[in-house]
Amino acid sequence: MSPTSQSETAETGRSVRIFDTTLRDGEQSPGCSMNQEEKLRVAHALAEMGVDIIEAGFPIASTGDFEAVEAIAKQVQGPVICGLARAQPRDIDRAGEAIRPAERRRIHTFISTSPLHMKHKLQMEPAAVLDAVTASVTRARGFTDDVEWSAEDGSRTDPDFLCRCVEAAIKAGATTINIPDTVGYAVPAEFGAIFTDLLNRVPGADRITLSAHCHNDLGLAVANSLAAVEAGARQVECTINGIGERAGNAALEEIVMALRTRHGVFGIDTGIRSEGITRASRLVSTITGFSVQPNKAIVGANAFAHESGIHQDGMLKHAGTYEIMTPESVGLVRSTLVMGKHSGRAAFRSKLRELGVDDIGDNAFEDAFVRFKDLADHKKDIFDEDIVALVDDELTRINDHIRFVSLGIMAGSIGQPSAQIVLEVDGETRWSQTSGSGPVDALFKAISALVEHQATLALYQVHAVTGGTDAQAEVTIRLEEDGKTVIGQGADHDTLVASARAYIHALNKLLVKRERQAPEALSA
Repeated sequence: MSPTSQSETAETGRSVRIFDTTLRDGEQSPGCSMNQEEKLRVAHALAEMGVDIIEAGFPIASTGDFEAVEAIAKQVQGPVICGLARAQPRDIDRAGEAIRPAERRRIHTFISTSPLHMKHKLQMEPAAVLDAVTASVTRARGFTDDVEWSAEDGSRTDPDFLCRCVEAAIKAGATTINIPDTVGYAVPAEFGAIFTDLLNRVPGADRITLSAHCHNDLGLAVANSLAAVEAGARQVECTINGIGERAGNAALEEIVMALRTRHGVFGIDTGIRSEGITRASRLVSTITGFSVQPNKAIVGANAFAHESGIHQDGMLKHAGTYEIMTPESVGLVRSTLVMGKHSGRAAFRSKLRELGVDDIGDNAFEDAFVRFKDLADHKKDIFDEDIVALVDDELTRINDHIRFVSLGIMAGSIGQPSAQIVLEVDGETRWSQTSGSGPVDALFKAISALVEHQATLALYQVHAVTGGTDAQAEVTIRLEEDGKTVIGQGADHDTLVASARAYIHALNKLLVKRERQAPEALSA
C-alpha cells in the first residue's frame, strides 16, 4: 500500500499513517548517536518498509543534524521527510532549509501546553503560548503546506486550553495535530478520551489528521497509541525497537503487528510492508548499540521460540496453537545451514540479497566476505543470524576514524594477562601492548593507550548470536565521558575480538558526540 494522502485518510478513516521518529526522538536515547551515513541507511530501510513520514532530525540542534536531514531530504524517496522545530523563528527557518530538497516535506513544530511546563519550563502565560502556536504554524506554512503542530505534555494539559490551542493551530494552517504523552503518564482510557474530546469540540478537527506520540514510562506507550487510534487518531508516531528517551517510545513493530493481527478489532490498515521489520530492527540495534531484549515482542530472539514441552507439542500439530502471527510476516528467515567455507562471492551476495542487505558497497562487501570466510573456517554451521550480525557489524565501521586491524591476547592462570593490538587511527597504523588484571582489562588498556580519552566503562555485556559453543559473540559496551553516554557493539567468532570491535565502535561514536552541540533540551 502506498502512503495515503491527507484527504483520503480523513475521508475513509480506514488507514493510519506511520510516522517514524527513530532518527529524531530515538536518537535522543542516552548513547544513541548516529552519523550521517548511518542515518541514511536507517532512512532507506524505513522507506523500503513503507513508512509514511520520516522525522529525519532536529535541524537546529547542530550542523551535523542539519546536514543529515538535508541529505535524507535529497536522497530518500517515497516518505514525507520531516524536520522538528520549536516554536521559534530560527528553529522553523532552519528546519525549512533542511527539508527543502525533499519531494514531500513537512515541518513539525511544537510548544508545551501543560500548566507545569508553561510555568516552570517556558515561564510563559497561556495567552503567550496561544500566540506562539499561531505564529509558529503560520511561519512554517511559509516553507510547506504540510505542517504538523504538537502540544508538548498534551496528556497533562487542561482540556479547555488544549482545545483552544488545537483550534488556533488549525486556523493557522496545521494539517496534522499531534498530542504527545510526553512523560508516559496517561492510561489508555483517558488518552483515548482526549482525541474524542478534540473531535467533538474543536471546529475543523475532523478535516485534519490527529496524531498520537506516546512514551513508555509506565509501559503503556503502545496501548495508549492504539487507544488513540480507536478514538480517531489517524497517525501514530513511533520508533523501531521502541527506542527513545528514558523508557523509550511506542514501538513501530508492535503497533503495526497489533493492527494487522487484530484487524477484526481495529479495522485499520497501515502501509507498512511488515516483512521488513526484522531487518530494520537488526539494523537499528547494530547502529545504535542498543541490543533487543530476548523477550521483546515481535523482534526479540524468543518471540517465536518455544521451549515448553506443551507448547512444542502444540506447534508440531499446528503452528497456530501458540503463534498468532507467522515469523515470515515480520521478515524472520528460518533456514538452518545456509552457507559454508566453500561458498563463493556470488553465493554470498545472493544470500545478502535474500536477507534484505542490498545497500552494501563494494569495499564493505569485500571486507564482509573476508570476515565470512574467516568465520566459516572457525564455525561449522553458518546461520542467517551469523551473516546478518557480521555484515551489520562491518557496515557500522564505514567512515570510522578508528579501525580495528589485529589483536593478540596472552591469558590464563599462569603469568599476567596482556594484550597486543594494532589499530588504524585516521589512516595511521598504531601499535600497543599492555597488561591488565584480566584479558578484557588488558585489551581495553591497550586501546586506551592508542586513543586518548577520559571515558569510563559503564557496561560490558556479551551474548551469543546463535546457539552452540562455536557461536559468534556479540558484545555491547557503554562508555561515559563528561556527561556523554555512547554505546558500541561488535561481533566476531572470538569474544575478545568482538570486545575490541565494540570498544572501538563506542569510541568512534564518542568522537561524533563530542562534535555535537545541542540546544536547550526540548522534545515533544
